Amino acid sequence: MIRLIFTFVLLLSSWAEAETVDVKYRGPVDLKPFTCQEITRSSVVNRLCYDASNQYVIVQLKTTYYHYCEIPKPIVDAWLAADSMGRYYNANIKGTGKDGPYDCRTHKVPQY
Repeated sequence: MIRLIFTFVLLLSSWAEAETVDVKYRGPVDLKPFTCQEITRSSVVNRLCYDASNQYVIVQLKTTYYHYCEIPKPIVDAWLAADSMGRYYNANIKGTGKDGPYDCRTHKVPQY
């Protein structure tokens, strides 16, 4: 009986830790392989999740999640350290061209 209770608690705690977000232009993404940071100092960026092994970013801008592909860690670190995360995003991530420098339509999208 104790084993059954322990197994149930273990399954429940694993389920509670799992998180999937709906990413615009992609669909559901499990955040298990990501390191996520809640952002409180920006009016645009609310959360930034980075999978370093795939150089893949999921970012929550206001209430919507977007993804960006093949972003090197130094760029993500600079984004997190920027005086204005919104201005840094507009100038360096979103970019000035139609696709931007890390747009997933022109860069490799990781498969999970």
